[in-house]
Amino acid sequence: MKRQILILFIAFISVTTFAQTAAKRTAEFNLDKKVAIQGYDPVAYFTQKKAVKGKAAIATTYEGVTYNFSSQANKDLFLKNPAGYEPQYGGWCSYAMGANGEKVEVNPETFKILDGKLNLFYNAFFNNTLKSWNKDEVNLKKKADSNWKKIVN
Repeated sequence: MKRQILILFIAFISVTTFAQTAAKRTAEFNLDKKVAIQGYDPVAYFTQKKAVKGKAAIATTYEGVTYNFSSQANKDLFLKNPAGYEPQYGGWCSYAMGANGEKVEVNPETFKILDGKLNLFYNAFFNNTLKSWNKDEVNLKKKADSNWKKIVN
């Protein structure tokens, strides 16, 4: 009997922790109607080296965040390593996160793969922040990592 109660308690704590993590992620991530990257396929950035719009019919949810995919094969790759394909900094502009810790919208077609991670950037009104990021990438990345940790912790 004690063992069953312990197992139920551990299961309850696990479910509660997962729900809190998922809620925190959805509150802090850049989501459009609960979908990340404005519906673009996170795997295509790595496999096709370009931004490809995903399909709502081919989607999955990882820790509260929904991702669309352009193909079942990309969805399958994502499911094998979700954290490896998620965008940095919750899908917010990497430059803005590094420069001043702000959550700024992105243009999903302006991106860079750095250290095996997808970084997205604001690019509108003659302001392509990827260019600014490239000028001081090492320092901005360190600052962005630190700023993002403050947001999600």
